[in-house]
Amino acid sequence: FQREHYYRKELELRMSCSYGPGRYDPQYEELGIDYPAAYVRWTERRNMAAFQDLVHSGRVDVDCLTTHEFAIEEAPRAYDLILNRTEPFLGILLRYDSDKPVMRQPIRIAPRKPASAIGIGFIGAGSYAQSNLLPNLPRNDASVACKGVATNTGTTSRRVAERFGFEYCTSSAADILADPAVNTVFIATRHDSHGQYVVDALNAGKHVFVEKPLALNEDELSTIVDCYGNLAVRDAAPSLMVGFNRRFAPLARAARQRLGSGPMSMIYRINAGAVPATHWTQHPSLGGGRVIGEVCHFIDFLTFLCGSVPVRVFASAIPDPLHPADTVSINIEFADNSIGSICYYSNGSKAFDKEYVEAYSSGVTAILRDFRKLEIASTARVFRKSLLTQDKGQSAMVAEFLSSVKNGRPAPIPFDEIRAVTSATFAAVKSLANHQPISIV
Repeated sequence: FQREHYYRKELELRMSCSYGPGRYDPQYEELGIDYPAAYVRWTERRNMAAFQDLVHSGRVDVDCLTTHEFAIEEAPRAYDLILNRTEPFLGILLRYDSDKPVMRQPIRIAPRKPASAIGIGFIGAGSYAQSNLLPNLPRNDASVACKGVATNTGTTSRRVAERFGFEYCTSSAADILADPAVNTVFIATRHDSHGQYVVDALNAGKHVFVEKPLALNEDELSTIVDCYGNLAVRDAAPSLMVGFNRRFAPLARAARQRLGSGPMSMIYRINAGAVPATHWTQHPSLGGGRVIGEVCHFIDFLTFLCGSVPVRVFASAIPDPLHPADTVSINIEFADNSIGSICYYSNGSKAFDKEYVEAYSSGVTAILRDFRKLEIASTARVFRKSLLTQDKGQSAMVAEFLSSVKNGRPAPIPFDEIRAVTSATFAAVKSLANHQPISIV
């Protein structure tokens, strides 16, 4: 719009959101936080309700918009009419038999496979799962069978099932948990559902792989710990694994081997980049925020390097009302007297590597650059190794988890470490709030 024309004529331009105020506002649409009527009279929901009332009362007649009606069994005729334009049309309705009972059940995609040592079910299959988890499932291993996949929408679950060779798809996680042929469940849903799905899967006797974070708050973590502990007492605890993939990266393992044991001092710098404050990952009850939702990766990595669990955390951040925990420094003390600093910054340039690690131990220094280049210096020589492509360990992580299930071994990451890392993220959030060091119980 040319300002000059509006300025000369003293015109006013108002842009209307589709459906009304509240559209595209996650606080309104996802969390159900309504606008006061005195502040916004006609919100998205009130507009819809008013229109439905007008239709119900007959003051708005929509019958004239319908030019054709077909039974659902005749749907191909309706589409032929549209595509071939055999006659004029405006609105076309498909009529269902509303009296017929609806039987919801999974959709069979492929024939049932023979019984196998590992029957995999997926709950959630978003972009990360389709890029980093599902492609790493073994395709030609007779001991592994991809059974079912569940997502919120049937179209997505069917597409994923066909692409990755699952036997059936469904829109209900309950179908996966109730399937006796599924003994191993991958949970890759939104963060706020992880805790409950983990408990449900453990109680169903399934081995569990859950994407980070394990839980969004201490209550969820306590429930998981109690559930896992009760099963362990009865020697019935399945494997529980969190997707902390970086510790499985080949260069990470090379660094760990050459650093040896003993107290270490470590620095992990993350050039994280900005995420809009309205994104679901930033909301405390949906994504947990960036510390709980993502920094857990880096706390776990330092835990892996020094081989000890965090026991005390102090965190500070640049004040920002829109992004309260996006540029954070977190200092961690470990049980073996190691110390680590996580520098998680969202205010840097993307021209530099995203992740950079330094570790010092008994005269040995290791530098890891973006999981592509590793340098380790000691009194003897300098060890260098580079990869042609970045490898953050997703493939090795999935392979080792499935191997542990198949062979009846404990999960690759000890449960005590998973619990301590998750608690450390909660401690960091508390420390940001009260500006005090927080001990981890």
